[in-house]
Order: sequence, then C-alpha cells, then structure tokens
Amino acid sequence: MKLLGTPFMIPLFTSAPRSICLLRLSAIGDVCHAVAMVQAIQKQWPSTKITWIMGKIEAQLLNDLPNIEVIIFDKKTGFKGMKSIWKQLSDRKFDALLHMQLALRASALTVGIKAKHKVGFNRKRAKEGQWLFTNKKIPDTVSLHVLDSFFEFAYYLGINKATPTWNIPLSDSDISFAQNISSSGKPLFVISPAASKDERNWLTERYAAIADYVIEKGFEVVLCGSPTPREITLGHNILDLMQHSAINLIGKTSLKQLTATLKQAKIVLAPDSGPAHIATTQNTPVIGLYGHSNPLRTGPYLSQDNVVSAYKKHVQLQHNKPISELPWSARAKGEHIMKDISLEQVINVIDHLD
Repeated sequence: MKLLGTPFMIPLFTSAPRSICLLRLSAIGDVCHAVAMVQAIQKQWPSTKITWIMGKIEAQLLNDLPNIEVIIFDKKTGFKGMKSIWKQLSDRKFDALLHMQLALRASALTVGIKAKHKVGFNRKRAKEGQWLFTNKKIPDTVSLHVLDSFFEFAYYLGINKATPTWNIPLSDSDISFAQNISSSGKPLFVISPAASKDERNWLTERYAAIADYVIEKGFEVVLCGSPTPREITLGHNILDLMQHSAINLIGKTSLKQLTATLKQAKIVLAPDSGPAHIATTQNTPVIGLYGHSNPLRTGPYLSQDNVVSAYKKHVQLQHNKPISELPWSARAKGEHIMKDISLEQVINVIDHLD
C-alpha cells in the first residue's frame, strides 16, 4: 500500500468519492491555502463533485473557481443563515465533509450538513471543541504551516503527495486594470501595509522610508488595501511622510483587481495579512513582516526566505519557554513588537530580491 501524508496512514477512500463538502469560511489567507488543497483533490479525482461553503467576502475572490460549487454563508445572518444552508443541502449526503475551521460558529454549521464522514483536526489542535463535531480526525500533529496542515485533509482522504499550485481565475478586465495602473513602464513594488489589527502593522514612517527607497531604485510604488477607514487613513499617513509620490489604490480595488495587481507586481511587502497570501497564489515574491504570529505557520508559503520576523524573540520572552515547547498557534502580544523590525533588515531583503 502506498503511504500517504502521515506515515502508516490508511486512506479514507481508495477511489474517487462521489462528493465532498469543504467548510472553510474565512479568512482570506486561509482560503488561499485551502484553494491549493482542493485543487490537488480535483487533479487526482476530477469526477468528484466539490461543494465549498465559504464566507461572503472570501466568495468575492473565489466564487468562480473551476468546477467548484460555492455556497456563501454570511456570518452576520447567524442561525437564520445556517438554516438557509441546511435547507439548500437538505436532499444531499456527502461522502465526506472537510471541517477545516476551528470556530464554534463553523462547527454549529456542520450539524445540519449530512455526510458519512465528518473530518476535522485531531483533538490536540481542535480548538473550541471542534473535535466534538467530527467523526474522523486527521492524525497530523507535525505540520507547521497552515497550508501543510490543510493538505493533510487531502492526504487523509487518499490524495497523493502534491506540490501546492493555485488557479484563481482573473477576467480580462481585471488583468487590464492591473496592466494599466502605471504608464511609467517601471516594475511595480506593492505595499499592502495593514494587518487585521493595527498592532500587527509595521511602523508608518518605515513604510514611507521603504517606499522612497525602492522608488529611488527604479520601482513604481503602489499602496493597496481594503476600504476600511483605518486602512485608508494608514495609506494617507504613509503618503504624507514620503518624499516621492506613490499610487494609492487602498479601497479602490475589488478582490479580483487586487489579485491581478499583486500578480503584476515584482515584489510585495506586507505584514501578516490576506494580500500576502493572495500574492503567493500568483507566484509573486512577498516580503513578510511578522511579529505576533509564527511565520513558519502563517507566513507567505513560497517566500519563507524573504520573511523578516521579530516573533521568536517576543514569543519566547512572553511565554518563558523555547519556541519548540510552545503550542502550535502560540502568539506574541503587544503594540511594541513590530518596532523590532528595522529598515535595514527589510532593505537587505529587497536588495537580495532586486
């Protein structure tokens, strides 16, 4: 028997199952990881019908994935939204449900979805009681990166070892948008400055200094991000501190246009955030800035060598343990952490990539 994933693991299926339901609602970075996994399943089992339940925002990026039925769950609709999905799926029973979200809300959603096998994380990694809602557990406890842990779901089903690849469709208009951002002909250096929380952002003045530095090296700088007031303000503050001019697209792109822009870029600079992972799906080098979460777990998958991190120092100090003894998802906390990423460290990575 061919060994798959974890050593000595017996696959759940020895031939293609008829149907699989995937539950991964959010966030952008995590659904980007999941795309690679689900498309690996499609390559080996093209006849398997795949249904993916995902969040409303995430669907703006992934609702046209080839040969995947996307069902949107808007968490704002609460129990009413759950009942709507249960009704929509009431006449179906999947061969397997891949429960890949640890939040209790997601676990509650699985209750009304019929599947012979409900596959989740093992008890060691299953937060918020997720293990109570599944009847199969992937045995993996060694995969460090989230993407690798997602792939263990595919290996558990019976998929052969695979190298992650992505196919996120972009329309001609999305590609044209990105190609026409600048008429200078200079390569694009995209800065996506905002993480999910402000304390995880790098210092505003250092973003501005890096922008000026790469402009002087011959790049066109583009700022990107969501239309939230805090991200728009951050973009304006960066521009105000710059000596040169940059193109500000914060709040001015759809997720598809953002993806096309990140594809067009030569280099992307970002903290722990969705755009870092979107850029990875487009094979664009990412300089990741990390302090609060482990970049080996959540960093840009194809750009680990480009990460600048203050995580190890702070998480060990705060927990008073070596990193090898800390839980898989251990975080460092504090508003001061990102100050420990210097301009010189980032410039060194830029010079290496350029």
